[in-house]
Amino acid sequence: MIFRGENLPSLVFAAALIFTAAGCSAPEADDPPIQQAKQALADGDGLGAELILRDLLASGAPRPEVAAYLGEAELQQGELAEARKWLEPGDFTDESVGHGFHMLAKLEMAAGNLPAAGQAFDKALAVKRENPELWVDIGRLRYRGGEQAEAVEASIYAVEIDPANPAALRFRAQLLRDAEGLAAAVPWFERALERNPDDVGLLYDYAATLGELGRASEMLSVVRKIAKIDPAYRKIYYLQAVLAARAGKFELAQSMLLRSSREDRDTPAGQLLAGIIDLENGNFASAAQTLERLSAAQPDNRRVSSLFARALAMGGNDKELVYRFENVAALPSASPYLTTLVGRSLEVLDRRDDAARYLDKAARPRSGNLVAVSSATPLGVAEARGPASGMDALALVRARITAGNGRGAVAAADDFLNRFPGSSDAITMAADASLVAHDYPKAIERYERAARIRGPWTATRKHIKALEAAGQTQDSARVLTDYLRGDPSNLEAAVLLSMHAGGEGRWGAAAALADHAIRNGGHRDPSLLALRAEIALRRNEDIALALEYAEIAYALQPMSADTTRTLALVYRKAEGFDDLAGVLEAKLEAMPR
Repeated sequence: MIFRGENLPSLVFAAALIFTAAGCSAPEADDPPIQQAKQALADGDGLGAELILRDLLASGAPRPEVAAYLGEAELQQGELAEARKWLEPGDFTDESVGHGFHMLAKLEMAAGNLPAAGQAFDKALAVKRENPELWVDIGRLRYRGGEQAEAVEASIYAVEIDPANPAALRFRAQLLRDAEGLAAAVPWFERALERNPDDVGLLYDYAATLGELGRASEMLSVVRKIAKIDPAYRKIYYLQAVLAARAGKFELAQSMLLRSSREDRDTPAGQLLAGIIDLENGNFASAAQTLERLSAAQPDNRRVSSLFARALAMGGNDKELVYRFENVAALPSASPYLTTLVGRSLEVLDRRDDAARYLDKAARPRSGNLVAVSSATPLGVAEARGPASGMDALALVRARITAGNGRGAVAAADDFLNRFPGSSDAITMAADASLVAHDYPKAIERYERAARIRGPWTATRKHIKALEAAGQTQDSARVLTDYLRGDPSNLEAAVLLSMHAGGEGRWGAAAALADHAIRNGGHRDPSLLALRAEIALRRNEDIALALEYAEIAYALQPMSADTTRTLALVYRKAEGFDDLAGVLEAKLEAMPR
């Protein structure tokens, strides 16, 4: 990266200093220089390896002897153009040819040239197929190329080749985290760390997974270990920012986020975290700017849209809020929270009739039925484009669904799936179309197939609906339980499982699940609090507990029939509240049904 001349003085001493400063395991002095360079590369010290290899080259070593390893050294340092000079010619020794084409494939992946990466991987496989790290990178290529099922197969094969290989175990853990949830990935990360306890990237993934599971003290222990190994590793500050935000320490979260890397802050998750922190710290204009950018990049992300609307509302930008969200809040799929924000902004703008319509909509109990997401692409345009790409196929399927053409939606989704049978997105899209067409067995089979690759909540929710529609209630509860076990912080899953437990008369389990949901962010959800109050009545718990939850729920949403009815029930049970119960019952009777 730094030294480009061919006639250089010996740099071995400088390389040794770099190993010492970086805290890496310096190669043995008696090792041949090429072996020392390989050890530096294994330690992730691309610069140290480059110094040794260029010294070797200056001493007369032939280019093919060092090309594969110098290309890898440049690749580790992010110098793609320089790496290409060494790797693209394919000028390697018989010993390094497999590794050279493996590195060329990684270079093409980094450059976004996936077909060329596939060709380079084929050349590497022709030299040696039984290489677990080669199969890990092949799996990553397949995943990026939409062949997620084939990526899973590659990850399994990599572990079969070497059950103790850290890279193979890490990749398997990452894919299991997508498919089976966070908890399923932990043992795989721990197995990988047994063999490579000082791998900073591996430790980071492990710490992030522990944090998502709510195991904060264990996460911090891992973060402290990372800091000892590599004090300059700034990604740990991002994890600490997330942890601080979850604990409600938003000023600390802001400080930690600013210390993290630009790369972390620019990710969608980093932007979302920055928006939330600004909201909680009262920086509403800054929050709105950040969330506006993120909302433009992720228009279907309802959480981002709600937070963006909240930032506008808190900043007093009522005109902007109404302009952006009035039509969205009118849709059947709109959340009560977003609908309420629009209604209140309309009140401020003195559009009281419109405001009343939105506030009444927000207060009405929501149906548990799924609502199709409308396509932003008109049906005629979607038909003209056809299902050429993933986005085009999605637009066509959505447009046909909202136009009432269920069979057409199935045909478009099936056509896309036939072309990309290993894509979890294609499988899920086909499952959605089958669900709309009321072909529940096929929808269930496809949701289950997709879940073996990736199991996001949006797809799991529809899988549960398909099972319920097919009369498989116990199976839907099993899927829901498995999902919550893998992602215990999911609020909606905990609420649904609580309701299911209550429906079976298992009030203790229902209470535990509702309490879990309240602890994980549901303390301002009026429907959840009303549910918890009713559970308290059913369990004959302390009436004060039911009263507390019912009054908070009612205060949050006084025009809701659910919160009004629940508080009336609690007042009837409590002593000395009969008059208030009567008032609420009269109010409930007067509410539109």
